[in-house]
Order: sequence, then C-alpha cells, then structure tokens
Amino acid sequence: MNTAMSRPQMLVTRPQPQADEWVAELAVRGVPARALPLIDIEPVEDPAVSIAWATLPAHRMLVFVSPNCVHSFFASRPAASAWPPATVAAATGPGTAQALRDAGVPAAAIVEPASDAVQFDSEALWRRLQTQPWGGQRVLVVRGDGGRDWLAERLRERGAEVAFVQAYRRTLPRLDAAARALLADAMAAPALHWWLFSSSQAVEHLLQLAPQSGWSSGCAVATHPRIAQTLRTHGFGTVHSARPTLDAVLDVWERSIQSMPASDQRP
Repeated sequence: MNTAMSRPQMLVTRPQPQADEWVAELAVRGVPARALPLIDIEPVEDPAVSIAWATLPAHRMLVFVSPNCVHSFFASRPAASAWPPATVAAATGPGTAQALRDAGVPAAAIVEPASDAVQFDSEALWRRLQTQPWGGQRVLVVRGDGGRDWLAERLRERGAEVAFVQAYRRTLPRLDAAARALLADAMAAPALHWWLFSSSQAVEHLLQLAPQSGWSSGCAVATHPRIAQTLRTHGFGTVHSARPTLDAVLDVWERSIQSMPASDQRP
C-alpha cells in the first residue's frame, strides 16, 4: 500500500496567505494537505491606523494579535517610517512575531510568549509582560473586528492607558468553484478529510457554509482549547488538541493516523 495515499488529507482553514504557507510546510513533512480558508480578511479604512503611525513613539507598546494584524497595519506604514526604539511590539504567538520581523521591526523590540508555552495566546503573552511597570503607559492593541479584551483588562488593572485600532475585518469566505468542490468532498467523506482549525470563527463559518451537514464523523485538530470546545459543542466526532506549531500538529497527526483502523484509511 502507498502510505501517502492511505492517509486522509488535512484541510487548512487559516486565512490566506497563512493557509498556503501551512499547506506547503505540511507537504514538505509528508502530510497531504489542501487550503480551504474559512475566513476572508478585508481591509478597513480606519483613520485610527494613520493616527497610530503618527503617534507611535508616544506608545510604550503595540500588541498584535495575529499575522494579519501585522500585515494590515504595516500596509498603512508611512514611507521611511522607522519603528521607534522605545516602543515594544508584542505578539501573541510565533507566527505574529515572525510577521513583525518580516515587516522590519527589530528583534530587540519584539516580545512574545515563551517558546515552550503550552498555548500561544494573550495569557501566555501576559506572563512575559506582567513584571513590567505599566502605570501611565500608553498601549495600543491592533486587532480585527472584535476580539477578547482579556489582555487589555490586565494592563488597565496595572494602570496602563489601553486603546484599540481595527486593522481589518473578518468575513465569511466567498468560495470559488474549487473550494466548493473540496467542501463537498469533505462533507461526502468526512473520515478522509481532517480539519485544522486555528479560530473558533472558522468553525462558525463552516457551519454557515454547510448548515445541513452532520459532523459526527468529522475529524479536527484545534490549536487552542477554546476552539476544541467549539468543535465539540457543534458535534464534531473526533477533536484533537495541539499547540499552534507545525511540530505539534504533525505529532498529533502521526499518532492519530497510526491508530486509525485500516478501514478508515484511503484505499
């Protein structure tokens, strides 16, 4: 039997371009994967973004909650504008930190969760920030439309002045013909299509796109406990949890595939 052909394929639901990046990395490691983004990222014309760039040196820290926040915020960067040396760029995970480095933010200015953190989220970032003095410091949280206020609440409790700026909006994806066909295949043969979710909103969008589908035979890998709970609440039969790193996802994949009955594998 051809081992590669005996495995299900993994459907990566991250927004673009992260979906294609993950598919490429998974393919290098021998995992058959396809991109099926379940969130579209749309720019917003928020004057606060331009104001933020103009007042950047007055901020002690900017918090970026995703790579898309970085991409959208830096798309409005004024020409020849350098990152202020005294302003911290905080990232909730390694993907966001890499996006900041790619955007030209000096590595010394970036703060991110510890590499061995159980999860990459606001709580993990706070563990790196909580020992610093925040009284009277200005902090700007760069995010999409909405999101958790947990980190802002912790900073305000320590006396920081926290504001938000919306860099983009998340919308229901407009599936092209290829994406609709892939979704139809996954609905018809759920055991042969594993979902990789990095957002609870992507789960909600899947349910809107396929409202009549039952997912009791569906398999998913969730990169945060909150996402895993959302999947279970909506009836996904098999839900695995993994840290949002390639190695962690691969480890879950390999262990799960090895334990699959032969009848559940692709002939």
